[in-house]
Amino acid sequence: MRTGHPLREPKAPRIPKTLAPATDADVNVEHDGKYLSVAYGPVTIIGNGAEDPEFERCRFERTWFSGVTLHRAGFADVEFSGADLANARLFNSRMFTTTVTNCRMTGLQLPEAGLRDVVFDGCRADMANFRFAHLRDVVFRDCNLSEASFQNAELAHVRFERCKLVATQFSNASMNDVRFSGCDLNGVRGVTSFDGAIVAGADAMGLLDALASALGITIEH
Repeated sequence: MRTGHPLREPKAPRIPKTLAPATDADVNVEHDGKYLSVAYGPVTIIGNGAEDPEFERCRFERTWFSGVTLHRAGFADVEFSGADLANARLFNSRMFTTTVTNCRMTGLQLPEAGLRDVVFDGCRADMANFRFAHLRDVVFRDCNLSEASFQNAELAHVRFERCKLVATQFSNASMNDVRFSGCDLNGVRGVTSFDGAIVAGADAMGLLDALASALGITIEH
């Protein structure tokens, strides 16, 4: 039985105690914009397809990103809390040393993204898209990831804790020290890509039907 070693917690974002309140210029994201040490409250981010914006040491609290399109956006040492990221399109973007807490992420698009030292905690992320993304030292905790897609993603040192992963897609994903504990894995797709994963015994039953289907086995109930 593969047990592995304990995974370290992702690094916490380093955010100054004092941040500048967001101005209209901070809300209207522009090409190559640099947004440093800004406190975004309940405002609506306007992206309009901006390319290569960088957010560093920022806090987004109840901020609306819903429907925004950004290309190659960078987020480093950032906190999202209660933000609405539903259907935001963050193409080829990067998140480093970031926490995402109690956020709405339904339909969030993060294809080909790079994520490192990121914690998603208590988020609704059903139908989110992480296809072809690279995830390293990432934790999903108490998240709803039903029908999300990690197709062709590379996952290393990633933990899924108490997550709903019903019909989540992992086809052609690569897994290195990826752990599932307390998760609902019923109907998970791409189960043959779980080589390199560690699944808690209580979670394994949720994989039974998917494994049987992949092996051409019919289970009579």
